[in-house]
Amino acid sequence: MEEEEERNQGLQNEKKKMQSHIQDLEEQLDEEEAARQKLQLEKVTAESKIKKMEEDILVLEDQNSKFIKEKKLTEERIAECTSQLAEEEEKAKNLAKLKNKQEMMITDLEERLKKEEKTRQELEKAKRKLDGETSDLQDQIAELQAQIEELKLQLAKKEEELQAALARGDEEVAQKNNGLKQVRELQAQIGELQEDLESEKTSRNKAEKQKRDLSEELEALKTELEDTLDTTAAQQELRTKREQEVAELKKSIEEESRNHEAQIQDMRQRQAMALEEVSEQLEQAKRFKVNLEKNKQSLESDNKELAGEVKTLQQMKAESEHKRKKMEGQVQELQAKALEGDRLRAEMVDKTTKLQNELENVSTLLEEAEKKGIKLGKEVAGLESQLQDTQELLQEETRQKLNLSSRIRQLEEEKNNLQEQQEEEEEAKKGLEKQILTLQAQLAEAKKKVDDDVGTIEGLEEVKKKLLKDMEGLGQRLEEKGIAYDKLEKTKNRLQQELDDLMVDLDHQRQIVSNLEKKQKKFDQLLAEEKNICARHAEERDRAEADAREKETKALSLARALEEALEGRDEFERLNKQLRAEMEDLMSSKDDVGKNVHELEKSKRTLEQQVEEMRTQLEELEDELQGTEDAKLRLEVNMQAMKAQFERDLQTRDEQNEEKKRSLVKQVRELEAELEDERKQRALAVAVKKKLEMDMKDMESQIEASNKGREDAIKQLRKLQAQMKDYQRELEEARASRDDIFAQSKENEKKLKGLEAEILQLQEELAASERSRRHAEQERDELSDEISNSTSGKSALLDEKRRLEGRIAQLEEELEEEQSNMELLNDRFRKTTLQVDTLNSELAAERSSAQKSENARQQLERQNKELKAKLQELEGTVKSKFKATIATLESKISQLEEQLEQEAKLVHRLLPFNVGHAGG
Repeated sequence: MEEEEERNQGLQNEKKKMQSHIQDLEEQLDEEEAARQKLQLEKVTAESKIKKMEEDILVLEDQNSKFIKEKKLTEERIAECTSQLAEEEEKAKNLAKLKNKQEMMITDLEERLKKEEKTRQELEKAKRKLDGETSDLQDQIAELQAQIEELKLQLAKKEEELQAALARGDEEVAQKNNGLKQVRELQAQIGELQEDLESEKTSRNKAEKQKRDLSEELEALKTELEDTLDTTAAQQELRTKREQEVAELKKSIEEESRNHEAQIQDMRQRQAMALEEVSEQLEQAKRFKVNLEKNKQSLESDNKELAGEVKTLQQMKAESEHKRKKMEGQVQELQAKALEGDRLRAEMVDKTTKLQNELENVSTLLEEAEKKGIKLGKEVAGLESQLQDTQELLQEETRQKLNLSSRIRQLEEEKNNLQEQQEEEEEAKKGLEKQILTLQAQLAEAKKKVDDDVGTIEGLEEVKKKLLKDMEGLGQRLEEKGIAYDKLEKTKNRLQQELDDLMVDLDHQRQIVSNLEKKQKKFDQLLAEEKNICARHAEERDRAEADAREKETKALSLARALEEALEGRDEFERLNKQLRAEMEDLMSSKDDVGKNVHELEKSKRTLEQQVEEMRTQLEELEDELQGTEDAKLRLEVNMQAMKAQFERDLQTRDEQNEEKKRSLVKQVRELEAELEDERKQRALAVAVKKKLEMDMKDMESQIEASNKGREDAIKQLRKLQAQMKDYQRELEEARASRDDIFAQSKENEKKLKGLEAEILQLQEELAASERSRRHAEQERDELSDEISNSTSGKSALLDEKRRLEGRIAQLEEELEEEQSNMELLNDRFRKTTLQVDTLNSELAAERSSAQKSENARQQLERQNKELKAKLQELEGTVKSKFKATIATLESKISQLEEQLEQEAKLVHRLLPFNVGHAGG
């Protein structure tokens, strides 16, 4: 006890020492925090002093650099003036070239006028020729009229043929609809026949089962009768009754089988007849389709011939329009008839396409029906094979059964099961029919939607074309306006970009540190998320494995129970055999009294009941075993699927993790590169800091002298600010005047373009008039030659001559009007050239004034930029100083924290050691 007390006292002393040591450390931390606050205050005061020094330095440097900048600005102004003079000279040369081109155009127009005067003389000759051609034209017109009448007759015949074809098409559509109705009715009959077949097959199977059961019962009764020949007369009567019942049952079964076979044959014949009718209808539909295609081809050929004839008529019309105007009405009527024929052809084409679509739908429906029939046949074959298997199993089981009651029960149960299967199949069939109907409705709706969409798409395409044209026009206008606007904004954007670049560099360097911290945090978050994901996957895998193990244990337990039940069944069968052997011995040993027979029958019944109970138990166990096996297989399948999914997920996650690792490695490399850059920048900043400290010492001596010049510089700054305001006002005025001049120049350019377009139109009209004049002169010459040769038809020729003379007079008047218009246009063009020259001179003057104001503004902006650059440099030096001080303080704090951690670790290590000693 004394030793333990001494140890406790030692531990308490050590504890007090540690507490005192901790208090000393806390006092040291408080002192260091106070020193840190003092350093921050000193830093703030130093920054304020540095800012004052920097402002003084900037003032002095501005005074020194002003004279140099003014010299550079004058040189730049001289260079800009020379470049502007060269540009203006080039513009003047271009305007002179345009003037020469327009003078050449005027001379060409004068020459064309002279040529037109010559063509007037030639027109008089052509007039004579036209008089001769009129007689020929009249003959040709008579021939054309005869051809037109023939074509009218042909068109009437074609219209009659089209009407007949339309009537045929309507009749064929009605026939098609009737065929579709018959097909549907046949399909319904086939479905009913199939249902009847299935019901009869089930009844036949039941009858066969009953027959087999009865035959087996007969055999059992025969064996029993042979064993009990020596029994009483009552048993003989029962035997005769049973034999009569069996004979009656055989007769009824045979009659039912005959009736069933007759019904099956009738059903087969009906089905064959229905299929033959459907095939005949299909062949008729195909023939109808072929006839429709032939009619379509014939109509298309007729339409092509009609279109060719219409084209020829149009050509003849175009030739005869210049000579005679009477044919126009007739040709227009022919064109209208041709359009009606095209419209009718289009309608026929639409109808044929609709008929083809309907035929295709009918063929698809028939194919689907055939496929369904094949599937149903396969299902029937499968059901028959299943029924045969079940019948064999029933035969094996019924041999072992002795009583009719148990057999009847089993048959009733099987009957119920088959009825349930039949109901399920009927429900499935109804569901399939509903699905078919819904699909047909959906197809019809889809067709309607497609037709509507086609119409809307065509309308939208037309609207799209119109909008594209409008967009092109607007785009050209916008491009013209945008070019002028871009030129004005380029100078503005340059200045703003320079300012933005400087601000962006500052912000970028400020954000680098914050981005690095964010990236580190994101990296930590990604690692934590990946760890959580891996843990979740491991838990899911463990759960799946545990479920699989539990289900495997359940399956094993059920298998064991089934084995035990099978062993019990074997034992019961052995006992049954022994009891039967004993029954046979007793029956052989007993006399005709029959007392033991009743007792044996009772014992036999009890044993059979026990056997039935055991069989029911066995069946239940087998059902449970099958359920467990199915569950086991499902679990195995699910396990395999889960494993495959798990492996895929693992692979995908491994790939994602690898990609993330690569990206993280890249990020780490980028961060390392950025850290190296920052270290380099820190080193540079330290060097700059040292230089600045040396410069500061030198500058402190110069500050006293510079304070005197500071006041003078402030005065000069105020003067410069006043000048800046004046320059800005002048700039704004110059910009406003420049915008007005640009607007006037654009309007003048538009006017020039309009005049040029009018000149081109007039030139084209002159060319057309020259051509028409030459053509008229040729016709006149030809007519004059023909008049000299022929004397017939002078009255008609005189009328044509007068008409041509009137036309020539009209052409002469139009030529005089065009000449007067050309003179007016030339006057307008001269006036516009004068206006353009005056506007160009005004533009040059205002550009020179604008350039002067811009130069002054650029000087002031350069001064501002230089001042901003110096401010940024000073800010960088101050920031580097702050960073250095902060780094030193952080290093001290980290050292103190490490010391605290080491001391805490020592305390944790000492405490269990002392506790162990105290326990000892």
